[in-house]
Amino acid sequence: MDNPASIFLLIAVLLAAIVGVVVLVFASKNGPRLNTQRYQTKWLEIENALSRDNPASWQVAILSADKLLDQALRDRRVKGKTMGERMKTANKMWRNADHVWSAHKIRNKLAHEPDATITYDIALRALSAFKQGLKDMGAI
Repeated sequence: MDNPASIFLLIAVLLAAIVGVVVLVFASKNGPRLNTQRYQTKWLEIENALSRDNPASWQVAILSADKLLDQALRDRRVKGKTMGERMKTANKMWRNADHVWSAHKIRNKLAHEPDATITYDIALRALSAFKQGLKDMGAI
């Protein structure tokens, strides 16, 4: 091992191993890649079903967008038993986590309060938040 070429080779192998470990660590933190084509198709279905003159479509769009976001969290293998837990884990993935959380709270209001109503503008803001959240995750 006194040969300079052997020492150089050993150092090169060690450096390659370290770089490989670093790449694996960072790749696993982001989770698996998502099928963007599938998510884009589903997102377009949500947007196309939205009708300004049909308040029921606003609610369906929000519920569907929330479900799509949760599916992306699951597909990325974000840890958590509930969507809320997965969202807490994923907070740093989103540029504006508060915006995504607000959209999810609107979804919860619609899902759990029988007389809950929203305006078209609120629906658009919520959908915008879900869309940005999906973009930030690499889904669309």
